[in-house]
Amino acid sequence: MKELSDIGLIGLGVMGRSLALNMESKGFQVSVYNYIPEVTTAFMKECGEGKNICDTYSYASLTASLKVPRKLFLMVTAGAAVDQVLDELLPVLHKGDIIIDGGNSHYQDTARRAKRVEEAGLLYVGTGVSGGEEGALKGPAMMPGGSPAAWPEVKPIFQEISAKAPDGTPCCDWIGPDGSGHFVKMVHNGIEYGDIQLICECYQIMRDGLGLGNDEMHDIFADWNRTELDSYLIGITADILSKKDDDGRYILDLILDTAGQKGTGKWTVEAALDLGVPLPMIGEAVFARCISALREERVTAAQILSGPSADSSGTQEFTTQLREALLAAKIISYAQGFCLLHSAATEYGWPLDYGRIAGLWRGGCIIRSVFLDRIKEAYDRNPKLDNIMLDKYFSAILNSAQGSLRAVVCEAARRGIPVPALSSALSYYDSFRCQRLGANLLQAQRDLFGAHTYERIDRPRGEFFHSIW
Repeated sequence: MKELSDIGLIGLGVMGRSLALNMESKGFQVSVYNYIPEVTTAFMKECGEGKNICDTYSYASLTASLKVPRKLFLMVTAGAAVDQVLDELLPVLHKGDIIIDGGNSHYQDTARRAKRVEEAGLLYVGTGVSGGEEGALKGPAMMPGGSPAAWPEVKPIFQEISAKAPDGTPCCDWIGPDGSGHFVKMVHNGIEYGDIQLICECYQIMRDGLGLGNDEMHDIFADWNRTELDSYLIGITADILSKKDDDGRYILDLILDTAGQKGTGKWTVEAALDLGVPLPMIGEAVFARCISALREERVTAAQILSGPSADSSGTQEFTTQLREALLAAKIISYAQGFCLLHSAATEYGWPLDYGRIAGLWRGGCIIRSVFLDRIKEAYDRNPKLDNIMLDKYFSAILNSAQGSLRAVVCEAARRGIPVPALSSALSYYDSFRCQRLGANLLQAQRDLFGAHTYERIDRPRGEFFHSIW
């Protein structure tokens, strides 16, 4: 074991343990600490013996065990716990030391903490870490932002432990200042919400609308995973559909249909509202989880509220339309997410590189897919692209697949199958391509009841008028 460790890790929960082992496996010596000493002791007994891992039991001994500048990687619960650790860490650190928050912190909290830490003469990094337990252990996607001077110090470790894209590029690069890294991770999670909801809606259409069995659906998703939809989420969906328990029953059929969430999807929608960015599809994905939680109410309503007569039949042609609809909706969802990144970059002065962000999501994270290569290529063609729907590759797909998206949404409505994300994607597509919306009436109404004024199509933008209605 080396005399001093390369990095310290605080918090030995599932993600912290996995990251510590990942770092050690890549040749770094790691000092670990947990506020419950027994957790540290158990970790060392179970995982640390014979490895370059140093156990410590106080912040003083932790910092004393590290090379200068000291690098402290926090994997603690987002929120008040992070501030509490900062309160205890700052007095034992020195100028130039680096504190890294690897949890799912809100980007505004990260910006606040970065300012506080920098004023104390230290450096702060808020880094999104995506990929769950397996990603943390084998290689996550990482989105670091904060104090720019910290990047050269943490880059060798971060890029070594991160996942690698198919071309070998590390799925980790510097995002920008203050809370930008956690903002990008938040948007990643919002897009993840959208991806999952779209897949769930396709599954419900197959199950309830087409009357397909789990094995049939497994084959369809497996086939889709050999197309432009090739992704981690499509792949695991196929796997889930075929999994049985010891009694030969499909596990999926035994799972209660109430979805959980940790809040990052909601944060994404809140950020979109704050910045005035339309994000309806991801918003519908969040609300779909909320309505799934109303299990008892839904069971009651099913006995009272009527819908169309059951119709469980379909054709091979319709499953093809369903695949095309899913691809189109996926493009629209990602378009909304990247528009939110554009708006945040403008609002906060962040120099975000959208192609690079798409590139670092290609491995390790939950939304990894070949689809992200196409987004990266779109931004390589035009770094100032306002909306990926306008890129020649994606616009060609949308022009071809929008008919299938319409057919699927109409058929789902006819059969009484809820598809909030698919229908919202179609509505966004039609709104975005509509040269003249009905919002002129809205402005007239606002002017009548509140004298809010309006602009005219026959006068320059920026001139405002009011009528005596």
